[in-house]
Amino acid sequence: MNVLLTGGMGYIGSHTALLLINQGHQVTILDNLANSKISVLDNLQLITSFRPNFIQADVLDTSSVEKAIQEFTINAVIHFAGVKAVGESVENPLKYHKNNVQGTISLIEAMKNCNIKNLVFSSSATVYGVPSFLPINEEHPINPNNPYGKSKFYIEQILTDIAQSDEDWNIVNLRYFNPVGSHASGLIGDDPNGIPNNLMPYINQVASKHRPHLNIFGNDYKTSDGTGIRDYIHVEDLSDAHLAALHWINRSQNNSLLNINTFNIGTGVGYSVMEIIQAYENINKIEIPYKITPRRLGDIASCYSDPSKAQKLLHWKAKRTLEDMCSSSWKFQRQMQQLP
Repeated sequence: MNVLLTGGMGYIGSHTALLLINQGHQVTILDNLANSKISVLDNLQLITSFRPNFIQADVLDTSSVEKAIQEFTINAVIHFAGVKAVGESVENPLKYHKNNVQGTISLIEAMKNCNIKNLVFSSSATVYGVPSFLPINEEHPINPNNPYGKSKFYIEQILTDIAQSDEDWNIVNLRYFNPVGSHASGLIGDDPNGIPNNLMPYINQVASKHRPHLNIFGNDYKTSDGTGIRDYIHVEDLSDAHLAALHWINRSQNNSLLNINTFNIGTGVGYSVMEIIQAYENINKIEIPYKITPRRLGDIASCYSDPSKAQKLLHWKAKRTLEDMCSSSWKFQRQMQQLP
């Protein structure tokens, strides 16, 4: 299959590109490099001995997306491109609605113009908002409490309307929980530009003494140790879920299954921020200094998944452990900074 990955140079996109290449798919990446690095292409080639096609362009540029689809005879699209920091979305909501919502509309227009109607969308568990119950399944009420989560929900609604208007579309929404970890090679991982917004890359930078300490945003939540609990999933397990989603699309085309479906992608297990820090320290033998700071707007106490629907229908299940997440993250950081 010829697969276009929008935002494919980023953390999740690059790991999915690697997996698809190793599975024999032809991969094309479209990315504006706003939060990724061109060196990812070299590392993908080092790992796979294959260099994917690359177009430096913004998904908001509909004509560039159309050109990529046509030039590389694309059969399916995995849509990663977008901005994703909860705190920033509260401060700058227009950025999130423009990049995420308008960017998806631009992509859909390009796909429709090229008559390509197979799509896997990178959604988020933030669409659920404050949990009404745990673990969260796909029937949980949708009530996002920050602009980032709202942008993902709006996109899901748009995609539902598209699927209902045209039965030829095949769409899978993957609601991610909290991706962490890196590829076993240590050559690709979570390496954001600027100050990290996610926990593990920030811990990595503290571990390598690039930053003096980790900020823990609140220790007064109603959890076992007062810090927020999340469902952390290894990025390679998340990549496996995208491959499973492509297989689902093929089955949908052949077996008249629903032409749009949504799946939680998580482990079903929640760990607190303090538990992650302690595991990272124990596994990697490194002390992580931290400071307690005020809660961030839009954050919640606990969030973890019920992934049974994905297990049943996509035949997918997370396999990697917390130890894998912590050890692979530090391996990537050492490799990136050439540390012993």
